[in-house]
Amino acid sequence: MFGGGNSYQPVMVLNSNTKRDQGKKAQFSNIFAAKTIADTIRTCLGPRAMLKMVLDPMGGIVLTNDGNAILREIQVQHPAGKTMIEISRTQDEEVGDGTTSVIILAGEILAQSEQYLRQGLHATVVIRAYRKALEDCIEIMKTKASIPIDIKNREEMLRVVKSCIGTKYLSRWSDLACQISLDAIETVMVDDNGRREIDFKRYARFEKIPGGSIEDCCLLKGVMLNKDVVHPKMKRRIENPRIVLLDCNLEYKKGESQTSLEFSGEPDFTRMLQLEEESIHAMCQEIIALKPDVIVTEKGISDVACHYLAAAGISAVRRTKKSDNNRISRATGASIVNETADLKEEDVGTGCGLFEIRKIGDEYYTFFEQCKNPKACTIILRGANKDVLNEIERNFHDAMNVTRNVMLEPRLTPGGGAVEMALSRALDTMSSGEGITNDEFFKGVEKYPYKAVSRALEIIPRTLIQNCGGNVVKQLTTLRAKHHQQADQFTWGIDGETGQLVDMHKFGIWEPISVKMQIIKTAIETAILLLRIDDIVSGTKKASTLTDGSGQGDGKRKKEDDDSKPTDESNKS
Repeated sequence: MFGGGNSYQPVMVLNSNTKRDQGKKAQFSNIFAAKTIADTIRTCLGPRAMLKMVLDPMGGIVLTNDGNAILREIQVQHPAGKTMIEISRTQDEEVGDGTTSVIILAGEILAQSEQYLRQGLHATVVIRAYRKALEDCIEIMKTKASIPIDIKNREEMLRVVKSCIGTKYLSRWSDLACQISLDAIETVMVDDNGRREIDFKRYARFEKIPGGSIEDCCLLKGVMLNKDVVHPKMKRRIENPRIVLLDCNLEYKKGESQTSLEFSGEPDFTRMLQLEEESIHAMCQEIIALKPDVIVTEKGISDVACHYLAAAGISAVRRTKKSDNNRISRATGASIVNETADLKEEDVGTGCGLFEIRKIGDEYYTFFEQCKNPKACTIILRGANKDVLNEIERNFHDAMNVTRNVMLEPRLTPGGGAVEMALSRALDTMSSGEGITNDEFFKGVEKYPYKAVSRALEIIPRTLIQNCGGNVVKQLTTLRAKHHQQADQFTWGIDGETGQLVDMHKFGIWEPISVKMQIIKTAIETAILLLRIDDIVSGTKKASTLTDGSGQGDGKRKKEDDDSKPTDESNKS
């Protein structure tokens, strides 16, 4: 028990293998991890961004400057570092662009909060100031730092997409990439009773074909499959085809589990083969009755069915993906049918103008093109090797997301760090009490961390200047002065190519407001989340306990049991 007097022995509540960080130590640990992740990809921002080469666990190479693609391949141990990687993935899923910016901004906001925590300011006070700054940023961006856009004006839309492509590997071919991205989104867009739906992840497919040059990339307003017809005598080119889509096997039904048949004589075996052939013939006759020209099925087609279909002049493609079948259905107007007995005339698709099999390189490809009203498309990518093709696909993905965001929310903010500097100036003005008389918030200590958000926002223009080798102090001071002179100077930003100050309105660099709002929301909310953590408990297990038992006690007990067992030598003795 305890000793006499007031001397108590320490009581171990947690396991001896458990590592624990508490209070300020935990907060500073999280801030350091966030800053490290941000510094890793800081050079990947802007048109002069450097590429990162990351080796994945399988030995493959990822060559990219996309923040999400880089962080996805990095193995991180620190829990706060994993949270930072998660916000990059969230940004990519929500708006598709700004994955690098959100990490840099979140890291800088946390770095700015460090000095206040060291000075003894409570984390709750800092969080309250950050929440107020976030609300003000959103309000300012919606009302003062953005302009509306006419989405029917193709020139303006191309300019927006070009500002996204300009920081990517595809920037040299930006005109071609912008045209393809905009046409793809316009193809898959559906207006249904005033509700606009743009589901390009499902209905726009990337077909990557190594070889050729990037200039050979094109948009096919239809569907392309890496398939060939199943019989050599089937037609490989049909104009205005009647198309039937199936989700069933064109072969005899096999038993679900192991099936055994016993035959008493040879005629029985012949009769069974005949029944199989008759069942396939009946299925084929149900299809032939509709007089289609092309059949596409997700399942298999037997050799006997191939013979009947080829004899009827019908071309067949088998074992397509479910997603490909859905795209063909949307492009041609055909309905996917689960049983041949259910086929009706209205299930036949007649919206396709040309069905053709072409050979590209060593592979055969099936084309459904010249569709009357294609609501699905295929983007054919050509390039030197797989690494280049993967990077081009990521770039197109970002560009198409930007186009979709503008279509759904047609407001733009200036790029090149202009909107960040405008927000920084506005927050700085508000925290200084200029123009505000009755706001009690700015009379307390909260105004200092509120001002820290203003300083943190300058990291975007600063990083742009650094990455193109400009004079950071001179250009940033000049840009700050520009924004402070007049409130309507919110379009002045940094030219990422040269590091000089330019008016984004004349320069033509605009970004969707949804991307910028998501960046600021995610960055500040992540900083708040990590600042609220004041205790990190990491329970480490030995390698043996993972296999010996479910818990540490189980492993130790099992080891003791093994030691107490008699060995072969003791049995012999």
